[in-house]
Amino acid sequence: MTPPSRIAALEATTDPVADLYAGWDDHMAFAAENPALYRLMFAPRPQPAARAYQRILDLLEATLLRCAAAGALATTPRAAARLILPANIGVCLARIAQPTLFDDPALSHAARDAVFTVVLAAPAAPSGPDPVRGAARQLRSQLALTGTSHLEPVEVDLLDRWLERLDQPAPS
Repeated sequence: MTPPSRIAALEATTDPVADLYAGWDDHMAFAAENPALYRLMFAPRPQPAARAYQRILDLLEATLLRCAAAGALATTPRAAARLILPANIGVCLARIAQPTLFDDPALSHAARDAVFTVVLAAPAAPSGPDPVRGAARQLRSQLALTGTSHLEPVEVDLLDRWLERLDQPAPS
């Protein structure tokens, strides 16, 4: 099973953060079980297997969107995915290329925890010094997941734009 179909087959639970952790570990397991295929899919080259990579990125962003809707994300789902996936791939490729050098079983979780510390926020905690920014991110993500029947489509688009702007860093 390829990583995108394998990730899609992972059961989503009611805890998106736990699902994020499970996704990291499953990605590591796939690389360990299929080192040659993994290298073909993810080894750096001018045109990597873009379709599989993009599908994995999309699935990761979907999980991160659920994390944001739960108030557990300290950044946008897109920014978080662009930190998490390269870190996950890097650890996998290092283990495949230099198994004796990177044989510490705790390495994967140490790398994961370092990246997750940057992207995850404690659920229901104030979102840093700007609680409006965190609330805007959470509401925008929740609306993307569930939508609303209380607004017309043009109003939803306008609200989404306002929430996107509120989630931007304050000008210096």
